[in-house]
Amino acid sequence: MKEGKKRGAERTQIATRNEEWSDERLESFLYFKPPAEIPQDYNVLLKAYRGMTAEIFGRFIPLFQRSGKNLNCSLTDGSTFLDLIQQHRKSEAYVEILKTAGAIKGKS
Repeated sequence: MKEGKKRGAERTQIATRNEEWSDERLESFLYFKPPAEIPQDYNVLLKAYRGMTAEIFGRFIPLFQRSGKNLNCSLTDGSTFLDLIQQHRKSEAYVEILKTAGAIKGKS
């Protein structure tokens, strides 16, 4: 029988803080392969957003852009990554990083 999602103290994996984020580790995010329905650049941003603190994400975005990736790539509905994270309660720092780097809202 499948149990519901574990919360708080029920989690078995301990959160990691203050871990090392070298430039090589940041670069490894650039090569994540997406599911078929998601553009690669969008998927890279999503993985970075989910896996990095805002400070590390701020280091990652210039690297992302220098590698020729598209900060404003969109899904089939025309929405950009900025559209997605602006819906999240605690994303203000990430939103500011993206806007400073030139991210724009999509057509959604």
